[in-house]
Amino acid sequence: MQELFVKNEITINAPISKVWDVLTNREQTKKYMFGCEAISDWKPGSPLLWKGMWEEKEMVFVKGNINHIEKEKHLSYTTFDPNNPSMIDKPENYTTVTFDLTEFDGETLLKVTQGDFSLVDDGERRFNEVNNNGEGWNPILVEMKKLAES
Repeated sequence: MQELFVKNEITINAPISKVWDVLTNREQTKKYMFGCEAISDWKPGSPLLWKGMWEEKEMVFVKGNINHIEKEKHLSYTTFDPNNPSMIDKPENYTTVTFDLTEFDGETLLKVTQGDFSLVDDGERRFNEVNNNGEGWNPILVEMKKLAES
């Protein structure tokens, strides 16, 4: 079976510390992640919940766990949509999102990878939803860039 990964990257004209803040600060995440705050203590093994409001009720839109974190360099976590009634909540149905940050000459290269969708139930459909005709994470990365550069 062919691996299915969504991969995107963007160069941000800001120091790595500012990009890291945009990535991990819940006040920042809600500005680019569809109004959702990333709630975590940012330690390996800890939960990560993407919480937001829907019809005047707070709800968890995405949940997962922190796999690996190295401040201002690397963040890896699992994700699962708990609101999808057709998807069984089991570790095998979680995908992994990985961010890698590299700073050079005051700019930060931010790379994101999500997958492997070939290993999860209904993986091709889920891959196509996230990949969005090749756009993938680009709309989110553009918003992150705007925040970090402001």
